[in-house]
Amino acid sequence: MARILVIEDSAVQLELLSHLLEALGHTVRTAADGARGLGIAGREPMDLILCDLHLPSIDGFEIARRLKVDPVLAQTPLIAVTAPARAGGRDHVLAAGFDGYLGKPILPEKLVSTIDGALEASPIATTREVA
Repeated sequence: MARILVIEDSAVQLELLSHLLEALGHTVRTAADGARGLGIAGREPMDLILCDLHLPSIDGFEIARRLKVDPVLAQTPLIAVTAPARAGGRDHVLAAGFDGYLGKPILPEKLVSTIDGALEASPIATTREVA
């Protein structure tokens, strides 16, 4: 299965996403703020990153900008996870560099289809051995 980083400042949402992803067999790393999330992404190879947009220290839009200019990290699929009204619109999120969008509240079936689609389309899926 995949190695997935979840960057989310809500403890409830972080626990929910972690639980669902682990139940699906994925290895999950978590960060409660943008700076920690970027640190983990830079140190540990991930197959996918789920990222809230409104985070302490560094917001999701800045995370997307930094990841997408890094030649190695730019290949990691980055999915925005946020309340639709707070995101500024799906098109805005995708234009900011995210590869996908997952609205809150999280529906398990939508989470699965979004993750599966992102991993299948990922250029790193064929170059990394998934744990």
